[in-house]
Amino acid sequence: MTDADAGVAVPWTVELSARRYRHLDRVSKLLGVALVALGLEMGGNTLGGLSLGLLGAVVALTTVFVHKDQ
Repeated sequence: MTDADAGVAVPWTVELSARRYRHLDRVSKLLGVALVALGLEMGGNTLGGLSLGLLGAVVALTTVFVHKDQ
């Protein structure tokens, strides 16, 4: 099911070539893991640690919303 099928209006789209998408995906995942690791190092039960962990998860998932050219 696509966005058009669901009747959802997407105000903007980002499209990248397959090569650039692959590079962006790898960098975002590595950066996300690094931020989560820093958050755990700071202490997973502190505000700073939780903030870094949440930021890492968000960064790692950013490429979910990017479309690659076929």
